[in-house]
Amino acid sequence: MTMNPAIRLDDLTVCYNRHPAVHHLSGAFNHGSLTAIVGPNGAGKSTLLKAIMGLLPVTTGRIDPAVLTPTDIAYLPQQAQIDRQFPITVLDVVLLGHWQRIGVLGAMTSALKTQAIEALAAVELVDFQRRPIRTLSAGQFQRVLFARMLLQDARLILLDEPFTAIDARTTADLITVVRAWHDQQRTVIAVLHDLDQVRAHFPETLLMARSRIAWGQTAQVLTAEHLQQAREMAEAWDEQARLCAVQAP
Repeated sequence: MTMNPAIRLDDLTVCYNRHPAVHHLSGAFNHGSLTAIVGPNGAGKSTLLKAIMGLLPVTTGRIDPAVLTPTDIAYLPQQAQIDRQFPITVLDVVLLGHWQRIGVLGAMTSALKTQAIEALAAVELVDFQRRPIRTLSAGQFQRVLFARMLLQDARLILLDEPFTAIDARTTADLITVVRAWHDQQRTVIAVLHDLDQVRAHFPETLLMARSRIAWGQTAQVLTAEHLQQAREMAEAWDEQARLCAVQAP
């Protein structure tokens, strides 16, 4: 799985609240791969995405490439981290997908607006473009965020729990979008909890419990033995362990 890496992790440690949330992790995500990151709660899954995105500093080790341009990468955080009370419409949120290329002061042309409406149509929300985002259900809002990512046209896509707390139909529709990205040879990395979902749709999996448990083809990673090992490592976590010298903000 390391023959054509898009992102290589070399003995990576990332600290959060002064504890190593990701601990000596090595491996690679191939160009065009579709990978699920799974593990117990507190396993460092979201921390790893934030470190790849550059939102958390690397304590030791390396992420290669260590610097990605804004147009190379699209990142979808957990919905709980997004303020939906901001007075903005669905179309305005989707149009934000253009800003990495045109800048805050760039002209929003009719052609760019047309692309935004087409992205909304792709997620079956074209009739919602004038609605304030605070009026949307969790599933509808997730569709909006996926439409915004369609406009970003990124080569690397990071998804943090993209299907949590949304309905089954929305999940199925958004998985179709993810599979289309995979067919386009984009690199997609998603933090997930539903192992049946992972087995059905994600060819590769990284199982971690701060450290790497297994990484490779999903069927070979999600074995009873590996899952038990991940649970045992999570339960053995020592809150009194030595603190990291570098604290993430």
